[in-house]
Amino acid sequence: MGGQYDFAGKVAVVTGVGREGQIGHAVAEAFGKAGAKLIIADRDAVGLARNAKAFAAQGVDVRPAAGDLTEADCARWVVEQAMETFGRIDVLVNVAGGLLSIAPATEAAADVIQREMAVNVTTMYLVTRETAKVMVQQKSGAIVSFASIAGLSAKPSMAAYSAAKAGVASLTRSFALELRDAGVRVNAVAPGTVRTRENRASMSDAADVHWVELEDVVNAVLFLASDLAAGINGHVLPISGGEV
Repeated sequence: MGGQYDFAGKVAVVTGVGREGQIGHAVAEAFGKAGAKLIIADRDAVGLARNAKAFAAQGVDVRPAAGDLTEADCARWVVEQAMETFGRIDVLVNVAGGLLSIAPATEAAADVIQREMAVNVTTMYLVTRETAKVMVQQKSGAIVSFASIAGLSAKPSMAAYSAAKAGVASLTRSFALELRDAGVRVNAVAPGTVRTRENRASMSDAADVHWVELEDVVNAVLFLASDLAAGINGHVLPISGGEV
């Protein structure tokens, strides 16, 4: 994945990199293979350290930064780690987030909306806000966040998740408008159901799933972060194979 992209000399911060075989891991690995220096973040300190060690064994200059990105101090600290280690941030990819509950809105736990908003919207907002301050000073940078096809159209039994991912899409457009004059681009991808190890295991009995390949998602992220997408800003790119 990402063989046609060159991020040599660039610094990329990628969140949600605690689990091998999942989207964050694949995105970070692709940036590393494309020559980027990495700061990888996740609340799973053990998984994060394991992935950092594996990336380093591949020759990637990488530093792990473990913590809870729903907390403003942690988001600020991750950005500070990137600056202290590498002196700049060229790319931010907000992968951290996820689907926490599948249930009709009238039956879901009362706090599911707060939890979905925290892991999806709050993490994206806090890390983007801190990173944007650095990129504005640099007058350059690219930010790619993870919305979802579920945030672009309603999905049954996923009301809270759909609302949270719609929030990510809206924040993407707002940040793009606010940062464009500083030379910072902000976009998002909106995947359908991605064929990851965990998704395959949890949905093995679902016969009607239209799978989106992990490689296609990663390549879309690399494209939006690259100079090839210099004219694209404030866009939310569906990666769904036609699912709407």
